[in-house]
Amino acid sequence: MENLFSIQEVAKMTGLSAHTLRYYEKIGLIMNIQRDTTGYRQYTDSDIAWIHFLIRLRVTGMPMLKMKQFSDLRQEGDSTIVSRRELLEEHHQDVSSKIEELKMNLHKIEEKIEYYKALDPTKKQYF
Repeated sequence: MENLFSIQEVAKMTGLSAHTLRYYEKIGLIMNIQRDTTGYRQYTDSDIAWIHFLIRLRVTGMPMLKMKQFSDLRQEGDSTIVSRRELLEEHHQDVSSKIEELKMNLHKIEEKIEYYKALDPTKKQYF
């Protein structure tokens, strides 16, 4: 049997606000959340794992529409495995491209730092 967690506990575990968790449920990124007898949400370990994956997609720049598409495919079951993999492969390529661009920009910033270090009048240079 899986553990059950309140929305406040899940918010604390994931760093998302309760409002964001409810919003994700409303737009269909998170589905089939259990409710207790009084109607309060009860999240399972599986729900939390899925939320963490959604966070990774968001942090790496996947648009919400693509996240929703992935979530919908996931809900459809095993018949969508290839489509889900292709969506993730596309996102992986996007993330890899962004990382390469960041590396190039970081290198140029490092070059500029070295340039200014060489010009720094407070550094004694001995010839």
